[in-house]
Amino acid sequence: MTRIALITGGASGLGLATARRLAEDGLTVAIADLRADAAREGAAGIGPGHIGLQVDVAQEASVQALFEAVETRLGPIAVLACFAGLLSTAPRPGRLPLVELGVDEWDRLMAVNGRGTFLCVRELLRRRATGARVAHGRIVTVASLAGQVGGQQSGAAYSASKGAVLSLSKVAAREAAPLGITVNTISPGPIDTPMLAQTVAEGNGDQKYLGLSQVPLGRIGTPDEIATAVSYLVSPGAGFVTGATLDINGGMSMR
Repeated sequence: MTRIALITGGASGLGLATARRLAEDGLTVAIADLRADAAREGAAGIGPGHIGLQVDVAQEASVQALFEAVETRLGPIAVLACFAGLLSTAPRPGRLPLVELGVDEWDRLMAVNGRGTFLCVRELLRRRATGARVAHGRIVTVASLAGQVGGQQSGAAYSASKGAVLSLSKVAAREAAPLGITVNTISPGPIDTPMLAQTVAEGNGDQKYLGLSQVPLGRIGTPDEIATAVSYLVSPGAGFVTGATLDINGGMSMR
């Protein structure tokens, strides 16, 4: 039986690259995004049988409606990848210093990155605990190097929200284990996406990342490299890996 994968934030960037890879792996994919048209376009672009739906991951009712729609149309969700995220609400690119950080910015990033991940993970675990069991249940959350070492190019709200994802994922891994579901986290460093470009303040030309000298491999990563990591974590072969954080950062942080 084909496994069903739900990817939030799947209409662009890392989420879309992962959707493509999981479709190539044989999964049926539901792309969910705040932008409904982009979600449907992304799903159509990866082939027939996949669907695109709208969701606001920060809203409990929206998340519940999303899961209900996916399972009604496709069947029980076996794989969840939480890519929906926000770097900043600031109108200009560049790192916002802590002393300039407002409560609205803090709350919005916590709502999308932290609460959004919590709501999606909780909904999947509730459904698998009370509904149909699935083979090879997998959850992949998305943190960041910024959440591990403190924002070098990103601000305090983003870093703190991604730190929350790291802690939440370990708790979820323990509680999901009796259901046969693994929970792992990917922690990207600089990856070539529009979000990375938001970290570069005006006046720096066409640079994609200002900290390239700190990357031992001497380059930024690609979305396909993230997708490959997720492909492994959700595969049947990764069934004994849970509660782990996979660093994909070119060597910027080694543990």
